[in-house]
Amino acid sequence: MKTLLKAARETKALKTRELAQLTAIDQALISKFESGSRKPTKEQIIKLSSILEIDYETLMIAWLKEKILYEIGDEHFALKALKEAEEELNYIRIASPNQKISKELQLLLNEIDALKIKLDKFRQFDSFRIAQALELEYTFESNRIEGNTLTLRETDLVINEGLTISGKSMREHLEAINHQEAIAYIKQLIEKNNPLNEREVLSIHNLILRGIQPEDAGRYRQVQVMIKGSSYMPPQPYMVTKNMEDFYMWYETYKSKLHPIILAAEMHERLVTIHPFIDGNGRTSRLVMNLILLQHGYVIANIKGNYESRMQYYQSLETAQTQNNKEDFLLFIAQIEKESLERYIGIIAQ
Repeated sequence: MKTLLKAARETKALKTRELAQLTAIDQALISKFESGSRKPTKEQIIKLSSILEIDYETLMIAWLKEKILYEIGDEHFALKALKEAEEELNYIRIASPNQKISKELQLLLNEIDALKIKLDKFRQFDSFRIAQALELEYTFESNRIEGNTLTLRETDLVINEGLTISGKSMREHLEAINHQEAIAYIKQLIEKNNPLNEREVLSIHNLILRGIQPEDAGRYRQVQVMIKGSSYMPPQPYMVTKNMEDFYMWYETYKSKLHPIILAAEMHERLVTIHPFIDGNGRTSRLVMNLILLQHGYVIANIKGNYESRMQYYQSLETAQTQNNKEDFLLFIAQIEKESLERYIGIIAQ
């Protein structure tokens, strides 16, 4: 790996001092990386790969190889241990096919991780008013996806001024108020470090349908449903409880093994595919996704409710549901998160 780093830096005609400025990594550390006397962290690998334009997969393989060799050295049982580790890794890939990430998606994840590192430097400039404005936009867009006709300004008046908008239904008013309260609830879960489990998901859904369909709020459906405009047919009601048990088991198994963006997108897709509720599945799934993103220090992935964005969202979901191909959906969510990060940084870094 040390050869890769030095050759790439020299190819770009950069001095170690210049590379240090571009990556925000100490110059002495970069020299040690190139001499092999010090190993970079994964975050530093992401930065170096991006700035030096080294293929991420190539650099990661070299980095992992050196880590493995350093750890096992010339241990007598090293080869046998590696063989058993390979068998276990193969099992994990079979159990979770989405562990295999395309090059396009990996590059996008690298860009997102670089943005998150940048965001962390500006955390001190976070403010309640910025968060409040962005959460209001999220409520507006998430409800707009589901057909709510309140404008952003009207949503603000309903939530923050307690006004009633002439010509708008009571349901639309409640959808705005409920969604904003659901955001506050997931933030409380994060502050208290509460785990994501069945009780919390049902509580989120209960808030979404509170006062709208109280008999169905926070309860799994007991009837068959269809998704308007989609050829996908959700599971029969008698399968919902078992599917949800599998949903939580999957989360517990992979919550520490997947990239947070992939984990959040997977949980969104899996929940909305089970479609466990009579209504409010989309909003609940997006809130669960954003709960996971916020838990890991990312920002709310705000999917827009305009026609083009909504159609891309629905089509990528349907492809995942009917063709067992989640690539388009994972790319879609990753792109949304990247754009949300870029906007957030642009606001607080001014």
